[in-house]
Amino acid sequence: MPETAPAPLWTPDPDRIAGARITDFAAKAGRTDDDYAALWEWSVTEPGEFWAAIWDYFDLDSGSGGYSEVLPDATMPGAQWFTGAEVNFGGYLLSQGEPDDVAVVATDESGSSTTWTRAQLREAAGALAATLAEAGVGRGDVVVGYLPHVAETIVAFAATASLGAIWSCVGQDYVAGAAIDRFGQLEPKVLITATGYSFNGKQHDRRGDIASLREGLPTVGTTIVLPRLGFDAEGLGTPWAQAVARPAAFDPVPVPFDHPLWVLFSSGTTGIPKGLVHGHGGILVEMLKQLGLHWDLGPDDRLFWYTSPSWMMWNAQISALALGASVVCYDGSPTFPDAAAMWDVVDRHGATFFGTSPGYLLACQSAGVSPASGSRTLASLRSMGSTGSPLSPDVHQWQAAQLPDIPLWSLSGGTDVCSAFIAGSPTVPVWPGELSVRCLGADVQAWDPAGKPVPAGAVGELVLATPLPSMPVKLWNDPDGQRYRDAYFEMYPHAWRQGDWITLTERGSVVIHGRSDSTLNRHGIRMGSADIYAAVDTVDGITESLVIGAEQPDGSYWMPLFVVLAEGRELDDELIATIRSRIRERASARHVPDEVIAVPGVPHTKTGKKLEVPIKRLLQGAEVSAVVNPASVDDPQLLEVYARFAAERNG
Repeated sequence: MPETAPAPLWTPDPDRIAGARITDFAAKAGRTDDDYAALWEWSVTEPGEFWAAIWDYFDLDSGSGGYSEVLPDATMPGAQWFTGAEVNFGGYLLSQGEPDDVAVVATDESGSSTTWTRAQLREAAGALAATLAEAGVGRGDVVVGYLPHVAETIVAFAATASLGAIWSCVGQDYVAGAAIDRFGQLEPKVLITATGYSFNGKQHDRRGDIASLREGLPTVGTTIVLPRLGFDAEGLGTPWAQAVARPAAFDPVPVPFDHPLWVLFSSGTTGIPKGLVHGHGGILVEMLKQLGLHWDLGPDDRLFWYTSPSWMMWNAQISALALGASVVCYDGSPTFPDAAAMWDVVDRHGATFFGTSPGYLLACQSAGVSPASGSRTLASLRSMGSTGSPLSPDVHQWQAAQLPDIPLWSLSGGTDVCSAFIAGSPTVPVWPGELSVRCLGADVQAWDPAGKPVPAGAVGELVLATPLPSMPVKLWNDPDGQRYRDAYFEMYPHAWRQGDWITLTERGSVVIHGRSDSTLNRHGIRMGSADIYAAVDTVDGITESLVIGAEQPDGSYWMPLFVVLAEGRELDDELIATIRSRIRERASARHVPDEVIAVPGVPHTKTGKKLEVPIKRLLQGAEVSAVVNPASVDDPQLLEVYARFAAERNG
């Protein structure tokens, strides 16, 4: 039976479609008659033509000297892109716009803000690059940042990239040990840091962690320190003001297309985090495509995505500068002093695109926030994005009811490619709980274990059947590429396996069911945790949940649901019955948990992903130290809650 399509939450009007950059791109690429499905099909069946069209549309010849071939070798892993081209991502990033155009608005929990123009960014980046060069930094050397989400972090990155050096950064919510786990692998020459950051109404002094970092990173010869929040930098290294004091031209060096740009890290929940190395050119063409065509950003836009330098969404946000757009940097908690805080930032600073997470939207829904109310008009806002975890239909419908003219595009991709495989389009409707389209150039398919595509409406493994330019050029400290192959190509030797369960719908949208490595497999029936979370999100009094499916020593299967209660609520029989009933109605009887258990919180990675697999292993009797690195967890104390519960249950 054909599936019944839900009513769209948002449908683009003719003016929105006509004015979209993706429409202009299609016309210039000679694809005027294509709808989105046909445009996507062309982009993945003729990748050479498609990516050449991206190159031409964004006029990359003017700064690169051209290329020999787009994709002479499409073998994965190891596909070769734009051979002969030389680019510099940092240079392109800061080359757009007029000198007096606003590039960055930096703000924090206090509401105070500072504006940086394009000229100011270039001047600071040029001066800092000269200081780094004097410290011996050149092509292939590593500069690391231990920094909050401030404008100076963008300057530090651009200066590093302009030299052909490699950048890596984490936010200051990471303790020194967790930062050393990442940076120590890279043997950096320079550390750039700040004395503190703001979060949840408090100012956090990080000078002790800076001292620990300097001690734990013996290859660092130069430390540059930005004093903040009244915490001085005396004795910690070269003051930031001194490092950017001497004027120098911002003069980026051209580097090969696949020259290393930055190292991003996996969540590091088990073992040492793996370093993902992306190239200048691959990131440039992917970001221009993603932010320009899917997010529809241009010079008149201002992007505010709540993020941290630890998360790839920081890298995506600053890439808006390459489109001539401006960005908002925010240092602080998204819910301080209350859940409406981010809407206030959007309104105050005229953001046209607001990026957030399902967790923040759920917090707003639970708190009864009206995003556009009173003096907060959100008049500038055109579009929204959400990522980090699946967006439930209920939360999606709440947003649409609050802001019916604003599309909320759910995105899914990963740190692995520093972009999205599946997202939205300004020319395609938005359906509740669904991701509207497979991204252009991303050959997303749903496969069975034998490597065969499953029919529309069925559940399969998310794979990329053809390469994407922003796939890592390598993993750090992986000389023979074996770790890379093991991570993404073990199951399907010639296709990238992401590790998510998805369904492709007949209308071209995608449903994410959760991680395939934490799949619930009850009585031989595979289920995604996202379906359960979507149901529980609709229950009043529950602020978050975690479902685990754990095989037991006697061969049985135990599937508990842990719930975090709203203040003043108790987990009584009535609430448990409501939870069970809602899951049965919204998912199926098979999804109903064996037990419902109240807990004080759900632990996440630093980038907000629930620790489903580590908690499963704890419940099966493993020690905390064997399943997760506490330094990679947002609230490590919660691990002991689950460990104690497991010990009592396993007796």
